[in-house]
Amino acid sequence: MKLAVEVIGWMGALLILLSYALLSTGKLRAESLTYQSMNILGAAGFVVNSGWNGALPSAVMNVIWMGIGIYAVRQHRQQIRARCAN
Repeated sequence: MKLAVEVIGWMGALLILLSYALLSTGKLRAESLTYQSMNILGAAGFVVNSGWNGALPSAVMNVIWMGIGIYAVRQHRQQIRARCAN
């Protein structure tokens, strides 16, 4: 189980770093579902790893990070629906 938790944590780190690199180089837009999904899944990986290892400040911060990402995705979907309705 410990190995799985470590792999999940490292995959989370990779997703967050990759999403930031792609954003910084102009390959992704902050509003894109891909960018937000990478951040949400990356933060979820950190939550699993941090929680398992008892690093509660990191786990809480990443739950908040996920919430921000989920909020952004919902806002983006509402904007798309509003455009399609008009």
